[in-house]
Amino acid sequence: MEVGDDCLALSLDWSTGKRESNSTVKIICSDSKGRLSLLQVEESSPSLDMLCQWDAHGYEAWIAAFNYWNSKMVYSGGDDCLLRGWDIRCSPDYPIFTSKRHSMGVCSIQSHPLRENVLATGSYDEHVLIWDLRQMRQPLSDTHVQGGVWRLKWHPTESALLLAACMHSGFHILDTVSDGCPIISSYVLHNSLAYGADWSTLSPLYNSSTSPEPSSLYTKEAGTTSSDGASTHIDQPLENLKISYESPTSCFDIDLEDEHGENSRETDHVTKDVDNKTLAESLAKYGPANTSLVATCSFYDHVLHVWRWQRT
Repeated sequence: MEVGDDCLALSLDWSTGKRESNSTVKIICSDSKGRLSLLQVEESSPSLDMLCQWDAHGYEAWIAAFNYWNSKMVYSGGDDCLLRGWDIRCSPDYPIFTSKRHSMGVCSIQSHPLRENVLATGSYDEHVLIWDLRQMRQPLSDTHVQGGVWRLKWHPTESALLLAACMHSGFHILDTVSDGCPIISSYVLHNSLAYGADWSTLSPLYNSSTSPEPSSLYTKEAGTTSSDGASTHIDQPLENLKISYESPTSCFDIDLEDEHGENSRETDHVTKDVDNKTLAESLAKYGPANTSLVATCSFYDHVLHVWRWQRT
């Protein structure tokens, strides 16, 4: 499938979240011309059939996502600040709802895989909203995360946890069932725009004898900057955040702060020839039942970070 000249495909989502085994697999695609394209995957042969394409937003359609509990429903967000819902059984001329609750472009949406009728959305307005799809007038919660919310991912087994990639603000884990949907952990070591994030769907093996000591990582205090505009940090080491593996395109230096707030420098000389076996051996060291693995990547530094988060 081609989206056409001078056009970029901006997001894809599968219809397979909760699908019945006999249902066909579909993909929803959003593009830079504000369109949504509904595609059907032919499982008998490697091909895509275009079922429908429509103009959904006046500007870039940054994100499109299925309702994982009802694959007839699709949601989209655009640079026109609109969040929209669509019933793909009906004419695409009219959305089933349009929300103007976000004040800037809507760039992340994900249906909850464990809780029916729950939807998470994020925007350049630096807010994460949690919605009850049965009542879209007001969100259930609104969390200011201090950065544009480029990606949201629900935890595959812990229904309360939501991972957010927040551009200038780093990566945050939100507790969506506590009052105010607070940020409970943050990861800010990329030194670049936080764009990609996801949880591992596997439970890694745990070996306490080989598990390394935790790095002294710090959260970034919301809205706090120094006189020169640089972000400052608070003295709150997060010992539940531990780097498991890094895969740079070249050698990469990380600036950490020790417990007294002084800079220390650690150099990870991981080179291009690190293979999958090395990664597997590294990941196999982590993971009691209350531990999750997270992969994150950023815009400029060309580094994949795999780290673990342990609930305390």
